[in-house]
Amino acid sequence: MTDLPNARPRAPFFSSGPCAKRPGWSLANLKTESLGRSHRAKLGKARLKLAIDLTREVLDVPADYRIGIVPASDTGAVEMVLWSMLGARPVDMLAWESFGEGWVTDVVKQLKLDDARVITAPYGELPDLSQVDTKNRDVVFTWNGTTSGVRVPNADWIAADREGLTICDATSAAFAQKLDFAKLDVVTFSWQKVLGGEAAHGMLILSPRAVERLESYKPAWPLPKIFRMTKGGKLIEGIFEGETINTPSMLAVEDYIDALEWAKSIGGLNALVAKADANAKVILDWVEKTPWVANLAKVPETASNTSVCLVIADADVVGLGPEAVAQVAKGITAALDKEGVALDIGAYRDAPPGLRIWCGATVEQSDLEALTPWLDWAFVQEKAKLAKAA
Repeated sequence: MTDLPNARPRAPFFSSGPCAKRPGWSLANLKTESLGRSHRAKLGKARLKLAIDLTREVLDVPADYRIGIVPASDTGAVEMVLWSMLGARPVDMLAWESFGEGWVTDVVKQLKLDDARVITAPYGELPDLSQVDTKNRDVVFTWNGTTSGVRVPNADWIAADREGLTICDATSAAFAQKLDFAKLDVVTFSWQKVLGGEAAHGMLILSPRAVERLESYKPAWPLPKIFRMTKGGKLIEGIFEGETINTPSMLAVEDYIDALEWAKSIGGLNALVAKADANAKVILDWVEKTPWVANLAKVPETASNTSVCLVIADADVVGLGPEAVAQVAKGITAALDKEGVALDIGAYRDAPPGLRIWCGATVEQSDLEALTPWLDWAFVQEKAKLAKAA
């Protein structure tokens, strides 16, 4: 298979973050009246509050949950929570990919909590969720492992009568997978994933139980200003009404509002989830009939519909060892980048060598359908190079 495929993706943007802009996106669509103005002026606060209100509407967030815009993307949101809330009771830390492992490092090596139990699984698998004590302990986990393509299938494993808090990093799940807010006390995500927004801003969603923890518990360690969500033992409500802790990019805010309004226009959360499911199905159906590639996620029920992670499964390549596998994976990524048909599809640096193809709602199904023949073409070229070098 040496001839170039006939069709090319209209938009070759399959990065897992920042992700593809919504179909029809243009700078000209963004409102600019808030630019050059203080974010604390009436207009700026109104636009920030609109972003919060639209988030609640599109994500179906319960009315009694607070939603805040915070600094430093999803990482900033998670760090605020870990440093402000943990330590009140024992905690179970779940990790099956690099970002979950990062939260483990924070809690075990930086906060050095006395009773932090770490429950892990290798890339491609979920930990044994039956080991998690959601009744008595706090729990920290990612809903969708961005770098492994493995997600929790639901929240049935979380006790409804829990006494601890469930802290969920949902950055590559929000707007593409149904989050069970009744089982979640803290949810974080960033704008640059499923809705294709700009980076650097995080979202923090708190249940009433999470607010109660913030108001009743004071950590033994000092908190920098950027992490503080209470004053005088009370929640700083302004954070959850558009009064951000530090100065946000109003252009990024307008871009996020544009994405949320687009999400509403196509049918809201149900439409976004259906779009991601249909997109992922294109890749997974192709994988099913393609012997040289496999899904890194070993159990179909836990396979992501956003960050679809693939590994080289060709027996000839695998038989040549890990270096050959990595060479082929990198070669495919480079070849498709050079052709301008798929950008930024290499596996995450800490993950097993392979490919990662974003299938979130801003990606068009037709572009993924056009991509798969190019993946086959590139593999043939890279395997031939191995044979020639042997």
